[in-house]
Amino acid sequence: MKMVTAVIKPFRLDDVREALAEVGVHGTTMTEVKGFGRQKGHTELYRGAEYAVDFLPKVKLEIAVSDELVEQVVEAIIGAAKTGQIGDGKIFVSSLEQVIRIRTGETDKDAL
Repeated sequence: MKMVTAVIKPFRLDDVREALAEVGVHGTTMTEVKGFGRQKGHTELYRGAEYAVDFLPKVKLEIAVSDELVEQVVEAIIGAAKTGQIGDGKIFVSSLEQVIRIRTGETDKDAL
């Protein structure tokens, strides 16, 4: 089992969610986050004053999947989130040691 964590641009969320549903993923956790990478923020104008925005709004998705689905999930996220512009985001894949569904007590692959 793997945990796929993706940090993407907020306006790409619906496209990514649809792409994940097409490959058979129907459960994900979404968190609104802020951060920066190579973009290093940008400047904005408010009431005539210019100010720096260091942390840009992003969306973090966390998806627990079986080992067999990892490649499809990663490809779906890339296909739906990629704009070709700086700041498209990152995908992290890590191992999951154990998953437990609280309601039924199912474990591991059955709990996904």
